[in-house]
Amino acid sequence: MIKLSNVKNYIDGKFEINSQNLMDVISPLDGSVISNLPLSTAKDVDSAVKAAKKAFPEWSTMTFKERVQIFFRYRSLLEKNIEELTELVHLENGKTHSEARAEVEKSMELCEFAVSIPQIIVNEVQEVSKGVECRIERKPLGVVASISPFNFPNMVPHWTVPNALVLGNTMILKPSELVPLSTVRMAELLKEAGLPDGVFNIVNGGKDVVEAICDHPSIEAVSFVGSTKVAKIVYKRATSTLKRCVALGGAKNHLLVLPDANPEMTASNVVASMSGCAGQRCMAASVMVGVDKVQHIIDRMIDEAKKIVPGQNLGSVISAEAKTRIEGYIDEAERNGAKILLDGRNTTVKGKEGGYYVGPTIIDYVTTDMSVAREEIFGPVISIIRAKDLDEAIEIENGSNYGNAAAVFTQSGGLAKQVIERASAGMIGVNIGVPVPREPFSFGGWNESKFGVGDITGRSSIEFWTQNKKTTIKWNPEAKTNWMS
Repeated sequence: MIKLSNVKNYIDGKFEINSQNLMDVISPLDGSVISNLPLSTAKDVDSAVKAAKKAFPEWSTMTFKERVQIFFRYRSLLEKNIEELTELVHLENGKTHSEARAEVEKSMELCEFAVSIPQIIVNEVQEVSKGVECRIERKPLGVVASISPFNFPNMVPHWTVPNALVLGNTMILKPSELVPLSTVRMAELLKEAGLPDGVFNIVNGGKDVVEAICDHPSIEAVSFVGSTKVAKIVYKRATSTLKRCVALGGAKNHLLVLPDANPEMTASNVVASMSGCAGQRCMAASVMVGVDKVQHIIDRMIDEAKKIVPGQNLGSVISAEAKTRIEGYIDEAERNGAKILLDGRNTTVKGKEGGYYVGPTIIDYVTTDMSVAREEIFGPVISIIRAKDLDEAIEIENGSNYGNAAAVFTQSGGLAKQVIERASAGMIGVNIGVPVPREPFSFGGWNESKFGVGDITGRSSIEFWTQNKKTTIKWNPEAKTNWMS
């Protein structure tokens, strides 16, 4: 495995390292060390905030058209460098090359939405009384921050950075310490595209950096993507210092499979949903609720899952700890009476014996009290719960603490409508295993999958990253006096 250059913080247009406390960056493909990064402190966060504050006045007073030109060029640079960016995601995250490339392509799509914002934001103007005009304009908040996870090192930063910056904010990004390499190239390409120094900054590290971001008095808003446990902590800590915060947490997505579902499409969709990105995505299928007679579909699922080969069309999980944790869930389910239909434990890949791989795993006869039915596993594992009818299936889905996604596989529009209306989740799929909305529709779940109001992607992200300025104007002295004047 190649060793890449060491990761540095990016502050005020320069790469720098102040901390002597370094952490290895390990590729989950084979367990090799490929780089290292600084475990930064609150002092580093403060330096980034000062740079962002200095850049804000000039950046925020540029027109939308001027700001989006930079992201037009940046989007072209993503396309030009897609092979390198794909390889970085593959090396640091363990995704297959095809998954890594799809992630970068999604980042390009997110940039396309950002450059459309001037066409979406049209200031509201109305004559509200004779001779009196009211106007609403959207203004940036100031310095904002984004904390991103390990599972999408290229895409998730693009959920926030293009929109927040196009809207006139300046930003501090804290990437996951497990996957810092993609954001280094992000900074370099943004600078090449013409982004002024200080508008975008990166501070690497762990818990100390997250806490410093939540606590810093000059940061106006924080977005977070990660586990529910940490999302709750970040939301409480950030809002306690009077910041805006939207924190996306974990998931336990239920796919409801009805007897009339198309067997081939359902089996391939469910298996792709549970195994894509090694199951390390908050939209992955985690629980299949089989309604009544669906054994023929389960049999097809096993056949489909056997086509998935670790190291070929299935990537690694992120770490040795993750592999141990995922296999522990499977062990526990087996001890508690579940039946392992396909077992991905103890998987190794020839030539990459030091890598962290879990094969596709299908667990049947799971009951709702088992940990594999309730907790987020974040691996290529699906649990099957049997339900006698649709009402029971929906009750099982509603019983989850999470609420990111739910899907139903059926050929009945009426039954699908029942699931759409009654499922307790923010994103619903019909015959789709990964119901991720595309821009301009925003990403976001319900219940313990999201904390805060608004979204950080799509059209509704405009509200999160801006504030309204309302102006009332009267010029003509001859207009009749009323309560407004």
